[in-house]
Amino acid sequence: MRTKEEMGKKLNEILEKSYDAKEGFHAASKNAKNKKLQEYFRQKAEERDMFIQELREEITGYGQEPKEDGSVKGDMHRTWMNLKSSVSDNDEAMLEESLRGEKAALEDYKDITKEKDLPPTLSSKLNRQQQNIQSSINNVKVYEQMFD
Repeated sequence: MRTKEEMGKKLNEILEKSYDAKEGFHAASKNAKNKKLQEYFRQKAEERDMFIQELREEITGYGQEPKEDGSVKGDMHRTWMNLKSSVSDNDEAMLEESLRGEKAALEDYKDITKEKDLPPTLSSKLNRQQQNIQSSINNVKVYEQMFD
């Protein structure tokens, strides 16, 4: 098992990416043309907000200060996606980007949930969040079929 400091750091990395995902989903909900996609992205932003609250509690429990927002890289990526969506009429591109981000998040969760001796409450939260991300990946694949 990682030390408390290492675990807090890893959780903060996931927290930072969760902020990025929340903002990305929020932006996608505003930019999507399809009403079903708007609602899907809005729900995903709300779900990530819940993840953020849970992660912040856990990080505090590890005696560390939770990060307050996402990364500069995430900000730049959202700016690029907003620009891209403003010049194209492409909900499919936002779905593809969502899928890419969810797959990356899933790998982060797989990495941390394979840790031995995670406290049961943390393990339960992380596993549930991981399952929600996997479900999101499956849903994106279904939505992509709308564009085939």
